[in-house]
Amino acid sequence: MFTGVTVLLAASAAVAVTLGSADLSVADVARSVGFHLGLPVQGLPPLQDGIITRLRMPRVLLAVLVGAGLAVCGVVLQALTGNPLADPYLLGISSGASTGAVAVVVLGLGGTALALPGGAFVGGLVAFGLVLALVGPNLNSSTQVVLAGVAASQLFSALTSLVVVAAADADTTRSLTFWLLGSLAAANWAAVYTGALVALAVVILCLAAAPTLDAFAFGSESAATLGVRPGRARLVLFTATALIAAVLVAASGAIGFVGLVVPHLARHLIGSGHRRLLPLSALLGAVFLVWADTGARTLFAPTDVPVGVITALVGVPVFAVVLRRLRS
Repeated sequence: MFTGVTVLLAASAAVAVTLGSADLSVADVARSVGFHLGLPVQGLPPLQDGIITRLRMPRVLLAVLVGAGLAVCGVVLQALTGNPLADPYLLGISSGASTGAVAVVVLGLGGTALALPGGAFVGGLVAFGLVLALVGPNLNSSTQVVLAGVAASQLFSALTSLVVVAAADADTTRSLTFWLLGSLAAANWAAVYTGALVALAVVILCLAAAPTLDAFAFGSESAATLGVRPGRARLVLFTATALIAAVLVAASGAIGFVGLVVPHLARHLIGSGHRRLLPLSALLGAVFLVWADTGARTLFAPTDVPVGVITALVGVPVFAVVLRRLRS
């Protein structure tokens, strides 16, 4: 199964790069990649090569990273909290990142291309710090973690609305709303490199912690009897998921349903063992978001629809089907 899904992901990424207003083929994509890797192939004309390497390929690769990262975060948080509805934004990361991004744009706190993602990243980490402060020494209580995350989300959502209403004009409000719904339109190679570095580190950490995540399936007390230190494990894994979620939200905005739906689908296909569940979820999440983003930029061309709208429209029916099959 892993080989098939990996091939599907590679094919999906290659085909997605070809789709759009410019007429390209998979062979053109292969020629462009080979030329830039130094292989003995003839390069494409500058216009076609620029469309591939500067516009479409960074966007597709960022979709791969964001989809994989959100799916892995969903798997980890569902295991740690024992809550099947847990997703990467459980800890208030999305709301905090939204507040940071809105503050940068509306209040004029930065004038560079890195200002908005930087503000979103800082806001996400501040929200996570607030959750840790609210939970205090009760990190082993999944209920208190969830409640603290809900409280942080509501607080930062209110702050975002307050800043927009008080200081933003109509055009700024429209652009911010578009970004808050999730968009990969501003993808660039810097975001791809940063996302790849953080995602790789967090995925390796989560794979190493797979036995610990399996132990949490029996509850914190049972995990402790198996040699797991629940408080320390939760702190490390919560911090790792918060870090990657903040990086991903900073790059793409809040894209919902990937971290909620994909883990359930992967669990239905392969079972609950996290050593296999984590990589399969990452692959499925990447495939899902590549095609969701491709639909977002092509279905209503030349209008670029927020990809969060597409993931919700697709994710809700898929989630309903998965729940129905699990129930039966």
